[in-house]
Amino acid sequence: MEDIHISGFKDCYIQPTVDFVESTGECAISGESFMEETAKFYWPLVEWVKEYGKKHNKIVFTFSLTYYNTSTSKWLLAILKELREMENEGGEVTVIWHYTPDDTDMNDDIMDYMVDTGLHINMVPFDEP
Repeated sequence: MEDIHISGFKDCYIQPTVDFVESTGECAISGESFMEETAKFYWPLVEWVKEYGKKHNKIVFTFSLTYYNTSTSKWLLAILKELREMENEGGEVTVIWHYTPDDTDMNDDIMDYMVDTGLHINMVPFDEP
């Protein structure tokens, strides 16, 4: 299993930065995500999380997205469901989501993700460490 490091960039679409490190169990998605082919981008990430959960029992997953589109939100939910599966199997899962307090849409999304998955998500405003 290899680490995943993808540099985010802005071009004709926006791609987030991704850092998944197997040895530490620290994973992060940050930036903005509104590319056209979200399945092509996110499917390998979902599969990585699934495989990681088969080999390890502890993960810290941090989301620091300032914006994402509807098709991205479906893939974020897929990642969260894999994390919940890991937790259901006895794994220690920590999810941290950095957000802007006045972004009510993002706040609602995070709350919906908690309800949909049953995972606790630690909501941390962007200005806090």
